[in-house]
Amino acid sequence: MSESFEDDVLDELGDDRLREIADVLGTDRTGAQEVVGSSVAELADELRRAADEPDSADEVRAAFGEVASAEPPLQGVAGIGGLAAGGLMAGVLGRLARPAANAIAKRTGIPAATVTRTLDLVLPVVLAVLTKRAAAKKGTGDPLGGGHR
Repeated sequence: MSESFEDDVLDELGDDRLREIADVLGTDRTGAQEVVGSSVAELADELRRAADEPDSADEVRAAFGEVASAEPPLQGVAGIGGLAAGGLMAGVLGRLARPAANAIAKRTGIPAATVTRTLDLVLPVVLAVLTKRAAAKKGTGDPLGGGHR
């Protein structure tokens, strides 16, 4: 695994899915990589904010605990409503996707619906990378790593 969570997600996406994201965004590979990197960074920030909020901290901790104990790759079917068969983290990511999409849309000028579609393609990969990182670290640190942004 690389030091950057965003790089790990891009690596895991592969060329075919990155081309699909570029088509959704109406851009080239470089533009798609930038939006994916921004999306992953925003999701990581949303996760950290949720972990700091009293109303959601226990759920986020439990989700990371579940990810750490799962056999990779824990993944499911993406959607803003959540990921099917992905456990607690899938549900957390699904709930955080909407505010992340809105923040990215506001920052980039890309329509929120387009960012949402991009996140639908990226979320299962984020979950798989979180699971792989957690398995590699087995409780020795933050699966998001210190290299976000």
